[in-house]
Amino acid sequence: MAVLGNPKETIAILNKYGFMFQKKFGQNFLIDSHVLEKIIRAAEITKEDCVLEIGPGIGTMTQYLCESAGKVIAVEVDKNLIPILTEDTLAGYDNVRVIHADVLKLDLKQLIQEENGGRPVKVVANLPYYITTPIIMGLFEAGVPLSSVTVMVQKEVADRMQAGPGSKDYGALSLAVQYYAAPYLAANVPPNCFMPRPNVGSAVIRLTLHEKPPVEVADERLLFQIIRASFAQRRKTLVNGLTNSPELNYSKEEITGFLSACGLPATVRGETLTLSEFARLADVMKAGA
Repeated sequence: MAVLGNPKETIAILNKYGFMFQKKFGQNFLIDSHVLEKIIRAAEITKEDCVLEIGPGIGTMTQYLCESAGKVIAVEVDKNLIPILTEDTLAGYDNVRVIHADVLKLDLKQLIQEENGGRPVKVVANLPYYITTPIIMGLFEAGVPLSSVTVMVQKEVADRMQAGPGSKDYGALSLAVQYYAAPYLAANVPPNCFMPRPNVGSAVIRLTLHEKPPVEVADERLLFQIIRASFAQRRKTLVNGLTNSPELNYSKEEITGFLSACGLPATVRGETLTLSEFARLADVMKAGA
């Protein structure tokens, strides 16, 4: 069994199996043991934990997880990586289950019921950057039992997740993440820590799930429709953004009235509103509909 976490071992495994990187899967494998240790520390993995790893690749981080966690469920979409994981890099561990599947199509609630009795799991992943947001939001919106999500993402995505009102990085993703979880930036990771090298810097961010959202809102779906509409056309005022949204059906006069009821001027832009102000607006719009 190859012990991974450096360029030499990674290249040896790839050559042994004749593995070719596939652009469609956004594959960048970690080759720095210090970064791997930082991820495990940031995720606060213990032997009490069941960990869901999304996109284990050749199993580099999976080996570290198997050493630290009680149980690991590794979900990999690329069928060419399954033999490497099951026959080689993870063959020496009896606390890991490798599943060949697209995580976006898996019934994760059912899987966690089977593997961990429905108790919350910790998600750890080096996510393909093109699919980061759908995976994270899919986990949150499906109500999957989670205690935390520790992920390697593009640096600018990590900045967006923790941004506050008024900053250039603040947007729909910031609000959605902060509704479900408390973000903590654990480490910045340069491109030379990966094979192949990505064109952008990366960051490790931990999202610790709230026991209950920090704001109360009568209609969660409406809240996120308003948030999406507010940032779909950043340069526009909130009135215009909400009026133009295909998801909402209100006149400009109605929306101006809703804003006024919240003590907000008709000229306000979405990027200046806090999560609690968006929740208040959603409740006013719900009551006025």
